[in-house]
Amino acid sequence: MAVTREAMLESWEQPTLWQRLTMWDVLWALLVVGGSGYAWWFYQAQMDGYEVAILFGSALALIAWGWYWKPAQMFALIVALLTLLALWRYGTDYELRKSAFLLKYFLESQAAFMWMSALYVLATVVYFAALFSRSEFVGKTATALTWSATVLGMTGLLVRWRESYLLGADIGHIPVSNLYEVFILFALITALLYLFYEDRHRTRALGGFALLAISGAVAFLLWYTFDREAHHIQPLIPALQSYWMKIHVPANFIGYGAFALAAMAGVAYLLRQRAETRRPDGLLAAVLPALELLDDVMYKAIALGFAAFTIATILGALWAAEAWGGYWSWDPKETWALIVWLNYAAWLHLRLTKGWRGVPMAWWAVIGLLVTLFAFLGVNMFLSGLHSYGTL
Repeated sequence: MAVTREAMLESWEQPTLWQRLTMWDVLWALLVVGGSGYAWWFYQAQMDGYEVAILFGSALALIAWGWYWKPAQMFALIVALLTLLALWRYGTDYELRKSAFLLKYFLESQAAFMWMSALYVLATVVYFAALFSRSEFVGKTATALTWSATVLGMTGLLVRWRESYLLGADIGHIPVSNLYEVFILFALITALLYLFYEDRHRTRALGGFALLAISGAVAFLLWYTFDREAHHIQPLIPALQSYWMKIHVPANFIGYGAFALAAMAGVAYLLRQRAETRRPDGLLAAVLPALELLDDVMYKAIALGFAAFTIATILGALWAAEAWGGYWSWDPKETWALIVWLNYAAWLHLRLTKGWRGVPMAWWAVIGLLVTLFAFLGVNMFLSGLHSYGTL
């Protein structure tokens, strides 16, 4: 009984969220509310009730994110300042991107994406260099490169949003409408999820593996840009002209990013387990994170991804009912989304009810990403249906 009482007293002594808030957190909330209020005042004539709700819901989510994870505050502020600088430089002349130095080489969306791509690939190499050299300085450099790439990529997305409206009010849309834009979104979300786990677990040993998934997305982006010239802003097709796209797609890609992080943690787990079995005194066994940590990252990433993917699937069904008159039509994209959902539901069920851990679950996380990749990209390449607007 004494132990229980001590545990209860200790839990009561833990500071609440409100007690942990600082003056900077209050200022952060005021800045977000002020910025959102200004955006509403400036664009209210072009916004319907749903978009107003999305704006202020996003503001509340941003405040909560910044309170929960302090680095998010500085990240969002730098992105906001760079975006405002680009919008100020643009004014109302889209053609300035070809001549204005700041836009042409840094802040025009395509320039920002190229910087993002180069920095992510460089960060991948530097993370592995830090892993094997065990250099704290090299590791900090890799983290800085990843943050810089993510800042520029997010700035590029927001600037691209404005660029679409500079091309014409009938062309303007949130930049999550095609494979080019959502692959950028995938890279950014995966990077932010990894940086969160790096910060919480105080280890960079997973960085090279997480950045490999992002570099794969970058390789696709570069091919898609130079071979297919998919970087050009295009008008939305009628099926995508909906406020649902603003919430369905980001929710989906939180899921995809989390599943990618879990898979790369699974790869690291398999390598560490193999090293411990064959060469327990070898380099890999010494530098890779502990199996318990990798297992925890896998579990939490899949749990987060599953929650986000579930919400996205529900939102997608509501969107389908509005656009096509039915919540579910067994379209190939919908069918494979259900397969992805069932796959991760089974993973979590066996983890939570049967206590499954270790190598089988790591392999499952890796294979699960392949299933998810087919659901996202393979369906667009090989199958057709109501979602065929996302083809390569």
